[in-house]
Amino acid sequence: MEEAGRATALLDAQGKAQQLFQAIETAGLIRPGVTESEASKAIRALAKEQLGVTRHWHKRIVRSGPNTLLPYAENPPDRLLTDDDIAFVDLGPVFEQWEADFGRTWVLGSDPLKHKLCADLPAVFDAAKAYFAAHPDITGEQLHAEVLRLTAATEWEFGNYHCGHVVGEFPHVQVDTRRTHYLIMKGSDQPMRRPDLGGKVAHWILEIHLVDRARQIGGFYEELLTL
Repeated sequence: MEEAGRATALLDAQGKAQQLFQAIETAGLIRPGVTESEASKAIRALAKEQLGVTRHWHKRIVRSGPNTLLPYAENPPDRLLTDDDIAFVDLGPVFEQWEADFGRTWVLGSDPLKHKLCADLPAVFDAAKAYFAAHPDITGEQLHAEVLRLTAATEWEFGNYHCGHVVGEFPHVQVDTRRTHYLIMKGSDQPMRRPDLGGKVAHWILEIHLVDRARQIGGFYEELLTL
């Protein structure tokens, strides 16, 4: 597929992921009184019913309360959402062979600190995306350092060892610590604007995971960086 077509397909997949998250909001699936696992199962059913999603390229993540401190690789015990909670959802639905990766945070009560955390997530994302756009030769390591700088300016901590990864046609190259250059992290010293293993333009997801370990809260925000 020509690059313009690939970009259109990735944006279309992300647009459908946004529709899914709007449907999650409308259906009230992230609410007090349900467990994380119940919410995850309800999301799976809704995604299939409303958008025909039958595959997710990574596990569905629903985290709340202290579980929001934990990065993707962890598998914390199931937890019941409460009236004054914070929660996030991270999904990787596949739409017509194209991967989406989308994450958002919900604040269920009126706690001003949790609402500030929720508001800071897209602000850090937007600032990091602007920095990426302004530096054509940027490496993953350099963008990672900028994300950490932006996080420190908000007085939160960053919750993971990386802040993003490649994305594309399903299944894209599996990313882990042995493939540093497919993650936005320290040690990823290749230019991000480069061909992928198949010789196509590498497209990236940016992940912002902000946490306050003392107060046991965190939030998450992710979507396409390069489009």
